[in-house]
Amino acid sequence: MRKTIRLIFLAYFVSVWSLSFSQVPDATIIGPIDSDPSGSPSRDFIYSASAIDLVSSGYVEEEYFIEGIANQYSSPEFENAEIISDDHRYRTRLIVRKPPQESFNGIVIVEWINVTGGPDKDIDWWYSGAHFIREGYAYVAVSAQQMGIDTMQEWSPGRYASLDTTHDGMVSRDALSYDIFSAVGKAINRVGDPQANDQTDILSGLKADIIIATGHSQSASRLAVYLNNIHPLEPIYDGVMVHGGGGRIRDDQKVKVFKIMAETDMRRRAATPQPNTDTFVQWEVAGTAHADYDFEIEYSKTRLLREGMPLSQALARDVGCEIPAHSRIPFRDPFNAAFEHLVSWIKDDVAPPTAEPLKVSRMMPQLEFARDEYGNILGGIRLAEHVVPTATNTGFNNDVVNRFCTLYGSHEPFGQETLNFLYPDHNTYLDAIKAVVEKNLEDGYILPYAAERTIREAEAAAFGRQRVR
Repeated sequence: MRKTIRLIFLAYFVSVWSLSFSQVPDATIIGPIDSDPSGSPSRDFIYSASAIDLVSSGYVEEEYFIEGIANQYSSPEFENAEIISDDHRYRTRLIVRKPPQESFNGIVIVEWINVTGGPDKDIDWWYSGAHFIREGYAYVAVSAQQMGIDTMQEWSPGRYASLDTTHDGMVSRDALSYDIFSAVGKAINRVGDPQANDQTDILSGLKADIIIATGHSQSASRLAVYLNNIHPLEPIYDGVMVHGGGGRIRDDQKVKVFKIMAETDMRRRAATPQPNTDTFVQWEVAGTAHADYDFEIEYSKTRLLREGMPLSQALARDVGCEIPAHSRIPFRDPFNAAFEHLVSWIKDDVAPPTAEPLKVSRMMPQLEFARDEYGNILGGIRLAEHVVPTATNTGFNNDVVNRFCTLYGSHEPFGQETLNFLYPDHNTYLDAIKAVVEKNLEDGYILPYAAERTIREAEAAAFGRQRVR
C-alpha cells in the first residue's frame, strides 16, 4: 500500500515538474504565403504591409503562418510562472522584412504587434522602420493576440480564416500569446546553430547574432508580464525594448531591458519610478505623446496602402480632441538611438547613457508635472524642438469626445508676438537649435543623421525671419 502511494506521489510530482519547467513547444512555419499586390480588390495580400519603402534598399517582405501548441501560465508577481495547462492549438501569422545578405547587420527585431482598437498595428516599425532599413536590421512582426486576427478575418476572410489563438474558443484573454511570441523567436536561425532540414527558414539564409523583442503600449504591457513570468523559463531574446507601457520589470535576469516612455506614459508611473540597474534602463522624453504626429502620418500611409491609394495623401486625422492633437516633438529620434544603445549593451556590455526623469512638482493628492511658463514639461530627455519651442507640445489631452485623445498629446503653436520675443532674428533661433542638437548628440540621445536633419529643418524654418509689428 505504501509503495503504491509513493508511486502515485512520484507520478504526480513528475507531472507537476514537467508542467512547471518544460520548454516552449516548437512550432511549424508555413509559407511564405502567396500575396497579391497591396491594394488589390482581392484583399489577398498582407494586412499591415509596410508603407515604408523596402524595394529601393533591396528588402523583401513576406508573410508566414505559424502553428503549434502552447501553454497557459500562472502570473505570480515578479516570479517565474508555472504551466497550468498545456497542449492548446493555435495558428497565427507573422510578417518578415529582411535585407539582402550584404546589408544584414546580424540583428533581428521581433515586434509584438499592437491590437488596441482592433487592427494589427506594427507601431514600432512605423517609428523605426526607416532606421532599421538604414542600419540593415531584419524585422519580424508577430500577431500574438486574437483581436488583431478577428479584424484581419473580417477584412479578408479568404486569406486569414484559418487563424486562431484561442484553441477553438477554449482559451481566453490571449493566454497563448506568450508561447506564440517565444515560438517565433525560436524559429529564427542563430549563428552557430544547426538548422533542421524540415524547418522553414523565414530569413532565407540570414542568421542572427542578436534577437531583440519590442512592443508598444498594450504590447509593452504584455512584454512586461512576459519578462516577469514566462521568459525566464526559457530565455529566447537577448534584449527587450519596452515602449510606452508596462509596469515594473524584474531585473534579476541576464536579458537587457530598455524602457522608453513618452510624456503621456508617465502620468501613472512617475510616482513609482524604477531605478536603473545593470540590466534595466529607462528614458523619458519630454513633450512627446504616446501616439504623436509621426505615428498618425504612418498610420495614415498604412491605411492608404491597404486601400490602393497614393501615399502622398497621408494626413493626420481630425480626432476631435478639445486641444489640438498630436505632439510634434519627434519621439522617433531618441527611440532610434535607444535601439543602437541596446545593441551595444548586448554585444559589448556598454551600458546606455542614463537620462534624468521628467520633473514632478507635486505627488499628492494628484501627481502634477513641473512646467515652464509656456506649459512645456521640465526634465527628461529634452530635444531641440522642445528646448527651443515654437509651440506648447505635451503628452496630454482630454477624452471628452474621443477616448483615445488622452494618448495623442497636444500641439498649440505660439502666436507671432511670442515668437518675436523669443527669436528676434533667425540666427537666434538657429544657434539655439544647434546648441541643443550638439548636446543631445554628445549625450547619446539622438543619432548623427537625426542631428543633421534637425539642423536642416531649422535652417529652412521661418522663425525669426518674419516679424509682425
